[in-house]
Amino acid sequence: MIQGCGSDVGKSTLVAGLCRLFSNQGLVVRPFKPQNMSNNAAVTADGGEIGRAQALQAIACRTPASVHMNPVLLKPQSDVGAQVVVQGRVVGNYKARAFQGLKPDLLATTLDSYRRLAAEADLVLVEGAGSPAETNLRAGDIANMGFAHAADVPVALVGDIDRGHVIAALAGAHLVLDEADRARIKGFIINKFRGDPALFDDGRAEVVRRTGWPDLGMVPWLPPVRFLPAEDAVVLERPPAASQGRRARVVVPMLSRIANFDDFDPLRADPAIDLQFLPPGAVLPADADLVILPGTKATLADLAFLRAQGWDVDILAHARRGGRVLGVCGGYQMLGRSVSDPEGVEGAPGSSPGLGLLDVETVLAGDKTVRPVTGRLADGAAFDGYEIHVGRTAGPGTARPLLSIDGHGPDGAVSADGRIAGAYVHGLFDRASARAALLAPLGVATDGQDQSVRVDAALDEIAQILERSLDIAAIARIAGLSWSA
Repeated sequence: MIQGCGSDVGKSTLVAGLCRLFSNQGLVVRPFKPQNMSNNAAVTADGGEIGRAQALQAIACRTPASVHMNPVLLKPQSDVGAQVVVQGRVVGNYKARAFQGLKPDLLATTLDSYRRLAAEADLVLVEGAGSPAETNLRAGDIANMGFAHAADVPVALVGDIDRGHVIAALAGAHLVLDEADRARIKGFIINKFRGDPALFDDGRAEVVRRTGWPDLGMVPWLPPVRFLPAEDAVVLERPPAASQGRRARVVVPMLSRIANFDDFDPLRADPAIDLQFLPPGAVLPADADLVILPGTKATLADLAFLRAQGWDVDILAHARRGGRVLGVCGGYQMLGRSVSDPEGVEGAPGSSPGLGLLDVETVLAGDKTVRPVTGRLADGAAFDGYEIHVGRTAGPGTARPLLSIDGHGPDGAVSADGRIAGAYVHGLFDRASARAALLAPLGVATDGQDQSVRVDAALDEIAQILERSLDIAAIARIAGLSWSA
């Protein structure tokens, strides 16, 4: 089990890289995260939801994603509450305090899923959540040491040197953990090191001296990570890279409950595109070629948030100037005339006018749609993607659909002038042909590379770096593997 000294220390990437490394050695490997919190969800083949990181790790293992790889998924809907998804299915919305009462039953569920994976694999690589040193959360824990003890799995603890104080983070974890939790940690890993690794030899020795934990290696900063889908919205708060002469400017407003923002990873990677995530408080650039309203976990709340930022005025002005707008999932719902929630699916029942750029209306009711899909855009370009939403959208605008889903028919809407469009499908930019078709009106030639190819190459490169940087033989021994590679 890979645990960390905090969130965003690189646990997901290390698990993905190790999944690919051991898979490349011919082992049957499965990823697992007992409890995850993310609005970047992925859809499994059987129509369940799991965290995006575990879907990526399944790709690293070259195996289909399963709901058992992330049996408990929390999807935040407010600062104090979240939708709870158990083994791929929504069980309800809970505030943080009420969720604590579910944990005893959820531990049994996580163990059930873990044992299912273990029965079919040579190795299960488990990812923790947050940090085991958050001792205020230790009682009833199912995400870190509580699970590690229940499943009897050894732990490697990761410290992030890029954020600083890594010696204190690792030594501090050793200090605050109780004796049983401390003993379950069989070694530590330093992650995200920049520069000459010899410069931190004394630091690594200091961690060994203060903790007694074996040093399992130090991983350098991993440039290929930029091609992997991110799970935490914290990555969106980082400043964008220089445009380097990119030709088309695409702007994505950072909604407060933004979801599935890895939809735009192919745009970030494509040299034809200058992608900007617009932070709260910023004004929509007047020179934007395309504005994309992203998915959201709470459409009505984020529609109000969008208006509070003044982005509604900016987007309408952009449209009046002849600019293009695309809405994805919740963003598609916002582009219509109205969004209604009569049953209180997202919170208190209510409704709100939309931006009125598409002649459609949305009612948030009915069962949640969760399914992988394939299909074609209106011009015939093929796409692979998925749906994950609540609500039905209808109106005259749907007579001009953006796309057609195989086995389900037309989806989405396009304005009469063709400049405003939206649909429920995520992943529309992943296939090079679909990306080229969607961006052709901007006058750019995209790079012609499928996102899946980029991701697979990045996983192989990361696996090679980990093999050089970590004591893989020691990690294999900790995992109970006989190792001769």
